[in-house]
Amino acid sequence: MNGNVYALLASRFPADPRAAAFILPDGSQISYAGLVEGTGRLAALLRTKGVGPGDRIAVQAPKSPEAVMLYLATLQVGAVYLPLNTAYTEAEVDYFRADAEPKLLVRDAGALATEAAELPPLCEIHPAAPGDLAAIVYTSGTTGRAKGAMLSHANLAANGLALTDAWGFTGDDVLLHALPIFHVHGLFVALHCAFLSGAAMLWLPKFDEDQVLAALPRATALMGVPTFYTRLLADRRFTRAASARVRLFVCGSAPLLESTFAEFEARTGQRILERYGMSEAAIITSNPLAGERIAGSVGFPLPGVDLRIGAGGGVEIKGPSVTSGYWRNPAKTAEAFTADGYFVTGDVGRLGDDGRLWLSGRASDLIISGGLNVYPKEVELVLDELPGVAESAVIGVPHPDFGEAVVAVIAGTADEAEIIAAARQRLAAFKAPKRVFFVADLPRNAMGKVEKKALRERYADAFAG
Repeated sequence: MNGNVYALLASRFPADPRAAAFILPDGSQISYAGLVEGTGRLAALLRTKGVGPGDRIAVQAPKSPEAVMLYLATLQVGAVYLPLNTAYTEAEVDYFRADAEPKLLVRDAGALATEAAELPPLCEIHPAAPGDLAAIVYTSGTTGRAKGAMLSHANLAANGLALTDAWGFTGDDVLLHALPIFHVHGLFVALHCAFLSGAAMLWLPKFDEDQVLAALPRATALMGVPTFYTRLLADRRFTRAASARVRLFVCGSAPLLESTFAEFEARTGQRILERYGMSEAAIITSNPLAGERIAGSVGFPLPGVDLRIGAGGGVEIKGPSVTSGYWRNPAKTAEAFTADGYFVTGDVGRLGDDGRLWLSGRASDLIISGGLNVYPKEVELVLDELPGVAESAVIGVPHPDFGEAVVAVIAGTADEAEIIAAARQRLAAFKAPKRVFFVADLPRNAMGKVEKKALRERYADAFAG
């Protein structure tokens, strides 16, 4: 059998080629037959440009059906897909070009599709081995230079099949796709669930409240980041009736506040399904489709995933979707695996008695104050319940006496002394923030994660002098 993940995806496309793959905002559609044809033409064009198995194709292009076809075409010819955030600067892209040495850098998939329009579609799919490289996804680089996580055809296939089954996707589903496609969530998770089930996608170029609310009555599933849900909840048009047809709301890429979870359930009668994943392993755990979804927990390991809590509370995993390592970086690869072959995620958490995973934060965010460990998530959960606090981010900054001191950065309006006093009533004194700063909004990356590195840099001198 062909181990190419595109061969797997194509084998699960609807029997009726006229079935819609993309439903665009203007009401027009691209059928699965159109998807296969467009992919084949782009694959033929890649061949004419000398792209062969193992070559890297870097793509920093706006979200479009043509960009998806380019992704599939890259797989079809056996090349390696390298998605790049559209917000990256030229200097950042230069780093990726030097590191990955792509055969092509594509910034306009539409123009490439136009160039390919007159070519006969390539029909054959490169016979990849399961372990062959399919994609390189660069990590955010918050603790140094970005590293390219290598994902094989088998990695992507295993995760896609597990999620399609775990989340109950069928050909009757209509997935509302408002995520970017330069990241694991929108590219591999959302697309593969749709393609492996033969579902249609309501295709939005980005998250826009008006477009999402207009599309929701036709959707059965929505995948989002926490910001999606907080923005919907802030809109009075988002009602139980507006979301009645949607059977599944998935959230990931950043922690979901328990207050958002509760407010969403009160508004819609549904519980958001939170899951946990990362560039190096796609999705690792998920709350159940049928069963109790608990606020604050990211659920149970997916089938085939072996998850344990290692030294210092670190989450370690083995499984069919876990990366083999980092592109051309044997030193970082060696650091990322234990002697017995578990991948060290860098996240800190605990397993409940029922096997659910509860995350405490990133190991790199751990604060050591006066020799004592402080996990930011524990402090943030307390602060987020206080009056005037919309959301908090807890960081450690240099302190002349304690080494590091706990600092809270809060989106909201409150009094610093009152916040500190309230925290000390609920937490040990060493965990309570010694300073509190207020901002209009916490800085976030494209996937909604709070950029704590930027906050640590901004408030590095809080205790200087």
